[in-house]
Amino acid sequence: MKDCPHVEELPHPQPDPLSDTCLECLAAGTHPVQLRICLGCGHVGCCDSSPGRHATRHFGDTGHPVMRSFEPGESWRWCFADGAIV
Repeated sequence: MKDCPHVEELPHPQPDPLSDTCLECLAAGTHPVQLRICLGCGHVGCCDSSPGRHATRHFGDTGHPVMRSFEPGESWRWCFADGAIV
C-alpha cells in the first residue's frame, strides 16, 4: 500500500451507495463484471473488466480519486490519481 493524500480528503463516514448496481450498465443493457463504489460521492460503477468501465469513467468525469470494491467480503481501495491500492 502507498501513502495517498486523497484518502485523508474523503468524507467521514463513507458515503452511502447511490444504488446497488451500476446504473450505466443497467441503462445500456449490459452486465457489470464487478462493482466499485466511489468513496467521494457513493456512485456505484462497474470495474475495468466490464464493457463500460464506468467506475473509471466516473473518475474521469468527476475527478473523485478513491474507490473501493463493492463486492461482498472485499474492502480494498484504489486511488485512480495515484494509481495505487490505498
